[in-house]
Amino acid sequence: MEKLIKPARIAYCIGLTGMVLPQLFYGQFGANFFPAWPGLPLTAVWTWLFTLLVIAACAAIIFEKNGRMASLILGGLLLAVYCLGYIPYELIIEPHSSNLGSWADGLEEPALAGGAFVAAGTFPKQLNRQTTLIKLLEKLIVFGPALFSITMVLFGICHFLYTQYIAPMVPAWFPGSGMFWTRFAGVALIGAGVAIIIGFKQKLAATLLGIMIFIWLIIIHIPSLFPALFGSHCKELIGAFSALAFAGIAFLIATGFENYSIIARPDGRMKL
Repeated sequence: MEKLIKPARIAYCIGLTGMVLPQLFYGQFGANFFPAWPGLPLTAVWTWLFTLLVIAACAAIIFEKNGRMASLILGGLLLAVYCLGYIPYELIIEPHSSNLGSWADGLEEPALAGGAFVAAGTFPKQLNRQTTLIKLLEKLIVFGPALFSITMVLFGICHFLYTQYIAPMVPAWFPGSGMFWTRFAGVALIGAGVAIIIGFKQKLAATLLGIMIFIWLIIIHIPSLFPALFGSHCKELIGAFSALAFAGIAFLIATGFENYSIIARPDGRMKL
Protein backbone atom coordinates (compact mmCIF):
# COMPACT_ATOMS: atom_id res chain seq x y z
CA MET A 1 0.00 0.00 0.00
CA GLU A 2 2.91 2.36 0.66
CA LYS A 3 3.68 2.29 -3.07
CA LEU A 4 0.47 4.29 -3.57
CA ILE A 5 1.66 7.21 -1.42
CA LYS A 6 3.50 9.02 -4.21
CA PRO A 7 0.75 8.51 -6.82
CA ALA A 8 -1.81 9.74 -4.28
CA ARG A 9 0.28 12.84 -3.56
CA ILE A 10 0.64 13.48 -7.28
CA ALA A 11 -3.12 13.08 -7.82
CA TYR A 12 -3.82 15.57 -5.03
CA CYS A 13 -1.32 18.10 -6.35
CA ILE A 14 -2.35 17.80 -10.00
CA GLY A 15 -5.97 18.14 -8.98
CA LEU A 16 -5.33 21.21 -6.85
CA THR A 17 -3.11 22.78 -9.51
CA GLY A 18 -5.82 22.23 -12.11
CA MET A 19 -8.34 23.91 -9.82
CA VAL A 20 -6.29 27.09 -9.37
CA LEU A 21 -4.75 27.46 -12.84
CA PRO A 22 -7.85 29.05 -14.47
CA GLN A 23 -7.50 31.89 -11.94
CA LEU A 24 -4.37 33.06 -13.77
CA PHE A 25 -6.34 33.48 -16.99
CA TYR A 26 -9.42 35.13 -15.50
CA GLY A 27 -7.57 37.26 -12.95
CA GLN A 28 -10.08 36.47 -10.23
CA PHE A 29 -10.56 33.86 -7.54
CA GLY A 30 -12.61 30.78 -8.25
CA ALA A 31 -15.66 30.26 -6.07
CA ASN A 32 -13.88 27.32 -4.45
CA PHE A 33 -11.16 29.51 -2.93
CA PHE A 34 -12.34 33.03 -2.21
CA PRO A 35 -15.78 34.67 -2.45
CA ALA A 36 -16.55 37.79 -4.44
CA TRP A 37 -16.02 40.35 -1.69
CA PRO A 38 -17.37 43.72 -2.93
CA GLY A 39 -14.75 46.42 -3.32
CA LEU A 40 -11.73 44.18 -2.75
CA PRO A 41 -8.70 46.14 -4.06
CA LEU A 42 -6.05 44.60 -6.31
CA THR A 43 -8.10 41.45 -6.83
CA ALA A 44 -6.00 40.27 -9.77
CA VAL A 45 -2.76 40.71 -7.82
CA TRP A 46 -4.01 38.73 -4.82
CA THR A 47 -5.39 36.06 -7.17
CA TRP A 48 -2.09 35.62 -9.02
CA LEU A 49 -0.08 35.59 -5.78
CA PHE A 50 -2.33 32.96 -4.19
CA THR A 51 -2.35 30.85 -7.34
CA LEU A 52 1.42 30.92 -7.80
CA LEU A 53 2.00 30.01 -4.15
CA VAL A 54 -0.33 27.03 -4.45
CA ILE A 55 1.32 25.84 -7.67
CA ALA A 56 4.81 26.23 -6.18
CA ALA A 57 3.83 24.23 -3.09
CA CYS A 58 2.28 21.49 -5.23
CA ALA A 59 5.45 21.27 -7.33
CA ALA A 60 7.56 20.97 -4.18
CA ILE A 61 5.33 18.15 -2.91
CA ILE A 62 5.43 16.24 -6.20
CA PHE A 63 9.21 16.50 -6.53
CA GLU A 64 9.75 16.03 -2.78
CA LYS A 65 11.71 19.24 -2.33
CA ASN A 66 11.06 20.11 1.32
CA GLY A 67 7.76 18.33 0.79
CA ARG A 68 6.72 18.33 4.44
CA MET A 69 7.28 22.06 4.85
CA ALA A 70 5.61 22.83 1.52
CA SER A 71 2.58 20.76 2.54
CA LEU A 72 2.33 22.54 5.89
CA ILE A 73 2.56 25.98 4.31
CA LEU A 74 -0.01 24.99 1.67
CA GLY A 75 -2.40 23.70 4.32
CA GLY A 76 -1.94 26.82 6.43
CA LEU A 77 -2.53 29.08 3.42
CA LEU A 78 -5.73 27.33 2.34
CA LEU A 79 -7.11 27.20 5.88
CA ALA A 80 -6.27 30.86 6.55
CA VAL A 81 -7.91 32.03 3.32
CA TYR A 82 -11.03 30.05 4.15
CA CYS A 83 -11.25 31.31 7.74
CA LEU A 84 -10.45 34.94 6.88
CA GLY A 85 -12.26 35.08 3.55
CA TYR A 86 -15.11 32.61 3.23
CA ILE A 87 -16.48 32.41 6.76
CA PRO A 88 -16.79 36.21 7.26
CA TYR A 89 -18.31 36.56 3.78
CA GLU A 90 -20.98 33.96 4.50
CA LEU A 91 -21.79 35.47 7.88
CA ILE A 92 -21.75 39.14 6.83
CA ILE A 93 -22.44 39.42 3.09
CA GLU A 94 -24.17 36.27 1.82
CA PRO A 95 -27.96 36.66 2.25
CA HIS A 96 -28.59 32.89 2.06
CA SER A 97 -25.92 31.74 4.50
CA SER A 98 -28.51 29.73 6.45
CA ASN A 99 -28.68 27.34 3.49
CA LEU A 100 -25.94 24.72 3.36
CA GLY A 101 -25.86 25.06 -0.41
CA SER A 102 -24.46 28.58 -0.18
CA TRP A 103 -21.42 27.19 1.65
CA ALA A 104 -20.90 24.28 -0.77
CA ASP A 105 -18.24 25.77 -3.07
CA GLY A 106 -16.19 27.11 -0.20
CA LEU A 107 -16.30 23.82 1.69
CA GLU A 108 -13.81 22.40 -0.79
CA GLU A 109 -11.09 24.66 0.60
CA PRO A 110 -10.89 23.25 4.16
CA ALA A 111 -10.99 19.77 2.63
CA LEU A 112 -8.03 20.66 0.43
CA ALA A 113 -6.27 22.19 3.45
CA GLY A 114 -6.86 18.94 5.30
CA GLY A 115 -5.36 17.12 2.32
CA ALA A 116 -2.23 19.24 2.54
CA PHE A 117 -1.84 18.39 6.24
CA VAL A 118 -2.39 14.71 5.43
CA ALA A 119 0.30 14.96 2.72
CA ALA A 120 2.65 16.54 5.28
CA GLY A 121 2.12 13.54 7.52
CA THR A 122 3.32 11.20 4.77
CA PHE A 123 6.75 12.85 4.67
CA PRO A 124 9.43 12.09 7.30
CA LYS A 125 9.76 14.56 10.14
CA GLN A 126 12.35 17.28 9.66
CA LEU A 127 15.18 17.27 12.18
CA ASN A 128 16.49 20.74 11.42
CA ARG A 129 15.45 23.78 13.44
CA GLN A 130 11.91 24.88 12.69
CA THR A 131 10.30 28.31 12.82
CA THR A 132 7.45 29.01 15.22
CA LEU A 133 4.98 29.00 12.31
CA ILE A 134 6.06 25.56 11.10
CA LYS A 135 5.89 24.19 14.64
CA LEU A 136 2.34 25.51 14.91
CA LEU A 137 1.35 24.03 11.56
CA GLU A 138 2.88 20.68 12.57
CA LYS A 139 0.24 20.46 15.29
CA LEU A 140 -2.49 20.60 12.64
CA ILE A 141 -1.31 17.47 10.82
CA VAL A 142 -3.38 15.19 13.02
CA PHE A 143 -6.51 17.18 12.14
CA GLY A 144 -5.99 16.74 8.39
CA PRO A 145 -8.30 13.71 8.01
CA ALA A 146 -11.02 15.43 10.05
CA LEU A 147 -10.87 18.63 7.98
CA PHE A 148 -11.27 16.58 4.83
CA SER A 149 -13.96 14.32 6.25
CA ILE A 150 -16.15 17.10 7.66
CA THR A 151 -16.53 18.41 4.12
CA MET A 152 -17.35 14.89 2.87
CA VAL A 153 -20.08 14.58 5.51
CA LEU A 154 -21.54 17.97 4.60
CA PHE A 155 -21.42 17.11 0.90
CA GLY A 156 -23.26 13.90 1.76
CA ILE A 157 -25.98 15.91 3.49
CA CYS A 158 -26.23 18.10 0.39
CA HIS A 159 -27.04 14.96 -1.61
CA PHE A 160 -30.25 14.68 0.41
CA LEU A 161 -31.09 18.39 0.58
CA TYR A 162 -30.54 19.01 -3.14
CA THR A 163 -31.25 15.60 -4.63
CA GLN A 164 -33.24 17.01 -7.54
CA TYR A 165 -30.28 19.11 -8.68
CA ILE A 166 -27.60 16.43 -8.25
CA ALA A 167 -29.51 13.43 -9.67
CA PRO A 168 -29.30 14.63 -13.33
CA MET A 169 -25.50 14.34 -13.10
CA VAL A 170 -25.82 10.54 -13.03
CA PRO A 171 -25.36 9.28 -16.63
CA ALA A 172 -28.52 8.05 -18.32
CA TRP A 173 -26.80 4.79 -19.32
CA PHE A 174 -25.94 3.94 -15.70
CA PRO A 175 -28.26 1.25 -14.28
CA GLY A 176 -30.75 2.43 -11.69
CA SER A 177 -32.30 5.85 -11.17
CA GLY A 178 -30.35 9.04 -10.60
CA MET A 179 -32.30 9.68 -7.41
CA PHE A 180 -31.23 6.32 -5.96
CA TRP A 181 -27.55 6.80 -6.77
CA THR A 182 -27.60 10.34 -5.44
CA ARG A 183 -28.92 9.17 -2.09
CA PHE A 184 -26.57 6.18 -2.14
CA ALA A 185 -23.62 8.53 -2.65
CA GLY A 186 -24.90 10.73 0.16
CA VAL A 187 -24.98 7.78 2.57
CA ALA A 188 -21.52 6.68 1.43
CA LEU A 189 -20.03 10.16 1.89
CA ILE A 190 -21.53 10.56 5.36
CA GLY A 191 -20.58 7.03 6.43
CA ALA A 192 -16.99 7.25 5.18
CA GLY A 193 -16.53 10.74 6.59
CA VAL A 194 -17.78 9.77 10.05
CA ALA A 195 -15.69 6.57 10.04
CA ILE A 196 -12.53 8.52 9.24
CA ILE A 197 -13.26 11.16 11.88
CA ILE A 198 -13.87 8.68 14.69
CA GLY A 199 -11.16 6.27 13.56
CA PHE A 200 -13.47 3.31 12.90
CA LYS A 201 -11.99 1.19 10.08
CA GLN A 202 -10.36 4.42 8.96
CA LYS A 203 -8.14 3.01 6.23
CA LEU A 204 -10.91 0.86 4.77
CA ALA A 205 -13.34 3.77 4.78
CA ALA A 206 -10.78 6.05 3.14
CA THR A 207 -9.97 3.43 0.49
CA LEU A 208 -13.62 2.92 -0.43
CA LEU A 209 -14.18 6.69 -0.46
CA GLY A 210 -11.22 7.19 -2.78
CA ILE A 211 -12.45 4.47 -5.14
CA MET A 212 -15.94 5.97 -5.22
CA ILE A 213 -14.72 9.49 -5.96
CA PHE A 214 -12.36 8.17 -8.65
CA ILE A 215 -15.29 6.34 -10.28
CA TRP A 216 -17.21 9.63 -10.28
CA LEU A 217 -14.25 11.24 -12.01
CA ILE A 218 -14.35 8.61 -14.77
CA ILE A 219 -18.09 8.29 -15.39
CA ILE A 220 -19.37 11.79 -14.50
CA HIS A 221 -16.72 14.50 -14.50
CA ILE A 222 -14.56 13.53 -17.49
CA PRO A 223 -17.51 12.94 -19.87
CA SER A 224 -19.01 16.28 -18.80
CA LEU A 225 -15.89 18.08 -20.06
CA PHE A 226 -16.52 17.55 -23.73
CA PRO A 227 -19.63 19.69 -24.30
CA ALA A 228 -18.23 22.72 -22.42
CA LEU A 229 -14.56 22.35 -21.56
CA PHE A 230 -13.94 26.05 -21.03
CA GLY A 231 -17.49 27.23 -20.41
CA SER A 232 -18.67 28.94 -17.22
CA HIS A 233 -15.11 29.81 -16.21
CA CYS A 234 -13.99 26.17 -16.63
CA LYS A 235 -16.56 24.95 -14.10
CA GLU A 236 -16.64 21.39 -15.43
CA LEU A 237 -12.86 21.24 -15.73
CA ILE A 238 -12.44 22.45 -12.14
CA GLY A 239 -14.99 19.87 -11.01
CA ALA A 240 -12.94 17.09 -12.61
CA PHE A 241 -9.72 18.31 -11.01
CA SER A 242 -11.39 18.63 -7.60
CA ALA A 243 -12.55 14.99 -7.84
CA LEU A 244 -8.97 13.96 -8.65
CA ALA A 245 -7.65 15.94 -5.67
CA PHE A 246 -10.24 14.48 -3.28
CA ALA A 247 -9.55 10.94 -4.47
CA GLY A 248 -5.85 11.57 -3.88
CA ILE A 249 -6.52 12.79 -0.33
CA ALA A 250 -8.66 9.75 0.47
CA PHE A 251 -5.95 7.39 -0.78
CA LEU A 252 -3.31 9.29 1.21
CA ILE A 253 -5.34 8.76 4.38
CA ALA A 254 -5.72 5.09 3.47
CA THR A 255 -2.11 4.34 2.54
CA GLY A 256 0.30 6.86 3.97
CA PHE A 257 -1.20 8.45 7.05
CA GLU A 258 -0.96 6.89 10.50
CA ASN A 259 -4.40 5.92 11.78
CA TYR A 260 -5.70 8.80 13.87
CA SER A 261 -8.97 10.22 15.02
CA ILE A 262 -9.88 13.01 17.37
CA ILE A 263 -11.70 10.60 19.70
CA ALA A 264 -9.75 7.36 19.29
CA ARG A 265 -6.39 6.26 20.64
CA PRO A 266 -3.75 4.72 18.33
CA ASP A 267 -4.75 1.30 19.68
CA GLY A 268 -8.32 1.89 18.50
CA ARG A 269 -9.86 2.34 21.95
CA MET A 270 -12.14 5.30 22.49
CA LYS A 271 -10.79 8.33 24.34
CA LEU A 272 -14.26 9.20 25.61
